[in-house]
Amino acid sequence: MTRWRYAAATDIGLVRETNQDAIFVDESLAIVADGMGGHAAGEVASAMAVESVHEGFLSDQSMEGLHHAIETANSSVLHEARDNPQRFGMGTTIVAVGLTRDKLGVVSPTMFHVGDSRIYQLRDGALRQLTEDHSVAEEWVRMGRLTPEEALNHPRRHQLTRGVGVEDTIDIDVMSINAQPGDRLLLCSDGLSNELSPEGIAQLASAPASLDQAVNDLIEAAKQSGGRDNISAILLEFDEVEVASKPIKRTLGTTPPPVAQMTGPISHRAKRKNGWLNWRVAVGSVFGVGIVIGFFLVLHWYAYSTYYLAPDHGVIGVYQGQPSGVLWYKPILVAPTNYSYAQLRPADQISLNASISEPSLDAALTYAASIHAEWQASQGSSVTTTTVGTTTTSVATTTTTAKKG
Repeated sequence: MTRWRYAAATDIGLVRETNQDAIFVDESLAIVADGMGGHAAGEVASAMAVESVHEGFLSDQSMEGLHHAIETANSSVLHEARDNPQRFGMGTTIVAVGLTRDKLGVVSPTMFHVGDSRIYQLRDGALRQLTEDHSVAEEWVRMGRLTPEEALNHPRRHQLTRGVGVEDTIDIDVMSINAQPGDRLLLCSDGLSNELSPEGIAQLASAPASLDQAVNDLIEAAKQSGGRDNISAILLEFDEVEVASKPIKRTLGTTPPPVAQMTGPISHRAKRKNGWLNWRVAVGSVFGVGIVIGFFLVLHWYAYSTYYLAPDHGVIGVYQGQPSGVLWYKPILVAPTNYSYAQLRPADQISLNASISEPSLDAALTYAASIHAEWQASQGSSVTTTTVGTTTTSVATTTTTAKKG
């Protein structure tokens, strides 16, 4: 028997205009999703993913059932983006912990993870990160190209290598959680983990207070540290816990569709072969042309799928494209701002020189205003600047603030 108590909350933060996070938690499932994509698409993606995973888990509370539910969420977000061009490029991270039942009837906690939202385990005040961020900077840390300290401020720390609703196939990290009664699990978006140190998270998340108080303290601390992104947290505490009879820790790819088997006598198939030959050649030619066209379309999309901040003749410029370009596709200056490069803190100047990636134009302009405002605050006096106006279209998103069970 495995049982947990829980508390959860989500907050827009101090900089963003909308909350693109979505959360859900009950007695057997906890989910945090952090959406990405401009013009309110991110909050649509995260809400769709949470709803889809919840519904899928209700119908099959096994490890395979939860894995399939996340695959279904991936397909749902992809189809929504393809059917609505204004939402093209949207996606979401997801971390989920479900109490899954194995073939021997053992109910134990299993973790599922895609993106850079995180899950931490706390025991006796000690903090352990269970997930590995699927971001360019963290992948480079694991390859030895960056140190963990360099990754903290690297311009590609927010560029994901995996996401729900990004590609037709999806790789999902799955791990059985070995917990004890009294252990706590913290599921959070990067709006919390980017603002607080591991020591700060451990102190607040393991405080001998109610779970609701601990969650509120975590979110308030993240806001006081900058609140530059949406902040979401779910805190679970195990009253009883079982360990899976066959623990798992691996990355599961998308389940391939069944392969149709050829039937009928070989002689019958041979008679039809010549009749189909010309048709197959024609289809093959069309398919080949389609692949070439698709390659260039995907390449163009990738080349201009992101935005970044960089110096532009003494001010902060917003560029669309990859910082180093992709083949003949070069980045384009889309929004020169009026924020002076000289009116930035030294650390922000260093980051700007390396380029600061953001998923949308709105996010880039907001971040430019944020780092300039931080410089103003450091001067101890008000400095007046002119900012580039942006318009953000918002849609309703579903978030859940759960009470302790």
